[in-house]
Amino acid sequence: MGTVAAIGEQVEVAGLALAGVDVYAAEGPEEVRKAWTALAGDVTLVIVTPAAAAALGPGVDSIHPLVAVMPS
Repeated sequence: MGTVAAIGEQVEVAGLALAGVDVYAAEGPEEVRKAWTALAGDVTLVIVTPAAAAALGPGVDSIHPLVAVMPS
């Protein structure tokens, strides 16, 4: 079974840790890209904020891991 991770601004993703999500707080595009490359190999779902999705670009719509963009 895989794990769930979240990437984005601290204020947007911090609460997800209470549900067992691995949280990667990233305040800018460079931090977002670093967090993406640091994801563990067993991550199957990544929740990203709209700003993080924009920083990752069009490749964020990957099949594996599955990516869900939080609503604005």
